[in-house]
Amino acid sequence: MSASDSPDIRRHMERLAAEGVDVVRVQYPDLMGTDRARDVLLDQLPSAGEHGLAFCRAVYHTTPQGDVVPVPGGLDAGLPDVCVRPDLSTAVPLPWEPGVAACLGEVSDPATGEPAAESPRDLLRTVLARCAEQGLRPVVGPELEYFLLEPAPGTPTGWRRAPETTGAVYTAGLRADPGNHLLRTLRLLRDLGLGVTNGNHEFDGGQIEINLTHSDALDAADRAFRFKAAVKELARKEGKLATFMAKPFGDAGGSGFHLHLSCDDAEGRNAFDDPSGAYGLSATARHAVAGILAHAPALAALANPTVNSYKRFGPDTLAPWLIDWGLDNRSAMVRIPPERGSGARLELRLGDAGANPYLLVAGTIAAALLGVRAGEEPAAPLEGYGYDTARSAVLPTSLPAALDALEADTALTDLLGKDFTASFLAYKRNEAERFGRHVTDWEFTEYAYHL
Repeated sequence: MSASDSPDIRRHMERLAAEGVDVVRVQYPDLMGTDRARDVLLDQLPSAGEHGLAFCRAVYHTTPQGDVVPVPGGLDAGLPDVCVRPDLSTAVPLPWEPGVAACLGEVSDPATGEPAAESPRDLLRTVLARCAEQGLRPVVGPELEYFLLEPAPGTPTGWRRAPETTGAVYTAGLRADPGNHLLRTLRLLRDLGLGVTNGNHEFDGGQIEINLTHSDALDAADRAFRFKAAVKELARKEGKLATFMAKPFGDAGGSGFHLHLSCDDAEGRNAFDDPSGAYGLSATARHAVAGILAHAPALAALANPTVNSYKRFGPDTLAPWLIDWGLDNRSAMVRIPPERGSGARLELRLGDAGANPYLLVAGTIAAALLGVRAGEEPAAPLEGYGYDTARSAVLPTSLPAALDALEADTALTDLLGKDFTASFLAYKRNEAERFGRHVTDWEFTEYAYHL
């Protein structure tokens, strides 16, 4: 039976038609974590399921400015295709776009039928399969921050924080959000089925944090990916810009992407909990912490993947730039929240909001798994306020340094896959090289008059 005759596709088509849908948006993440997509008329879904939707593979190698980076298998191979098939089990009507539903797409190499080498979603699946061999099922809870901006003609960037209110951290309502963006967005994200739980105004003007509930790692990454795409779309409908870049303003803090991670064992019990273990944590949890600490320099390349990412770090930023862990200590890179029992978990505070959700989750779980395999204990946890280089090693301080650390960490890259790693390194090194050649406003202001 061909896909066009599939009862499964027909069943989903009937469901969507009954909900008033006549267009399905098929989305998948690129290396940046940006959504790439195509709108498909409902009656064309059988063909899309059977033959797939053809996209140029270079979509994975295209920069935000529209240039194609010479990654092996792209330009040098004549710009071949990847094939994207809609996963209609993930199709959900868009509450703000009448008649349109969105679903995730499965990306494959049409020459082999295997998942595309650069597919972030399939990379995460590969890492999760290795965890399953260890009898572990990772559970993830994402926390993301972003800045809401409004047009500001005549300013250097053309945008300003909406609003510029300061000192309104951990507030809600019109005091710091006079346009009611947060309430409107929370309700629409709820209706989209993303598992959002709550939100508030964060530390800086125009900065918002919205939390998502925990779930299986792949589902959590799917929801974080769709969350970022939805927030950006909703802001555009309001004539504003939502940005998840790490640090959009020099006079404000950055935006984080914190991950809460635990693992269930084969019986469904929290494998991180052990009342008799050190700190109330099981050996598995402590080994996972040790693994994340050991592979932190390489993990930074995935958790902090832009040139801008490293401007988020520094003393008193609450953005970790040292490799340490602590018990309910927000100045540590890995924080152990106070809950135990079914709530036992670790929180990785390293990531910034610009990270690709799939790559951040995959890298974190891979590092934790390597720690479990190695069976080593972490050093003593941080006590008191951190950011002391006499006590803890420093993370990479630039994107090139983090990329070098990733390339050197063969244990981690073996888990992530050589083909993916090669593409990611080539793509991101091109970004760093382009930035290195760019003359910034700061340089002109600093030097032009006096030199």
